[in-house]
Amino acid sequence: MDISDSVRRKQPLLGTFVEIAAAGAARGDLHEVLDDAFAAVAQVHRLMSFHDPQSDVSRLNREAFAGAVPVHAWTYQVLEAAIELNRESSGVFDMTVAPLLQQRGLLPRGAGDPAPAADRITAAGAVELLGDRRVRYRHPGITIDLGGIAKGFAVDRALDVLRGRGLVRGLVNAGGDLAAFGPEPELVHLRHPANAGRVLGWAAISNAALASSGRTFDLLQFAEAGDCAVFDPMTQGPVRGIVGATVRAPCCMIADALTKVVMIAGEASEHLLQRYRASALFVLESGDVWIAPDWQDAVRLAA
Repeated sequence: MDISDSVRRKQPLLGTFVEIAAAGAARGDLHEVLDDAFAAVAQVHRLMSFHDPQSDVSRLNREAFAGAVPVHAWTYQVLEAAIELNRESSGVFDMTVAPLLQQRGLLPRGAGDPAPAADRITAAGAVELLGDRRVRYRHPGITIDLGGIAKGFAVDRALDVLRGRGLVRGLVNAGGDLAAFGPEPELVHLRHPANAGRVLGWAAISNAALASSGRTFDLLQFAEAGDCAVFDPMTQGPVRGIVGATVRAPCCMIADALTKVVMIAGEASEHLLQRYRASALFVLESGDVWIAPDWQDAVRLAA
């Protein structure tokens, strides 16, 4: 995006830095639009944070087995998407892996938190979505975490603000989960998942979203550097074999969630990518790169 006819700002949100750029209005109006876009991101953070005791997620984890808990429309929307992805991926994407992350110190565990469920229960079987945006847990010991999908959703909501104000171009980047619209494609540098200082390659996106996940742990969370934050719900252990994945999709929420599926399932995720009109690449521990056939012409790898 040409800086000469745009405004670009950055704020610390979602455990990372969120950058928003926009063009197509007077500079003063652009700053007002960006304020609203950042406010949308901040609202998603407040609603879906695992760490905030007042968030919808925290209230659900405390109260939803005892009775139905009302949540914000955005939280309900993300829960719907997470349950659908859980079903479509045959349980690979699962927001109920939070107890595994807590056991590894990747998420905080409070003294009053319930003990994990004794039996393996997928999200689709554990979380019941009722009318009037109410949510109930079907089993005791269920704990959810929306960290694998909420950041992408926040990017989408910020982009909605930019689109809704009639801007010509817009880009929202939340630590590598990004989406853009406009007449010209955006060229995105892909960082190597095993070496953040190295460029893996480049991909052009046009009116689409891109998200990446890697085995290196987010230093702004709770565990020691080097821990893996992507867990396979089937093995109940951290991902092995794949060190990072990048997904392009029509919206960032889906791209964000599918990165975890691709890291766990590898090539076996190809049917799910097609189901969501998405493309992907992933990097193996060997250093080899797999790129989905429908994306090979749009991605250029570094030498």
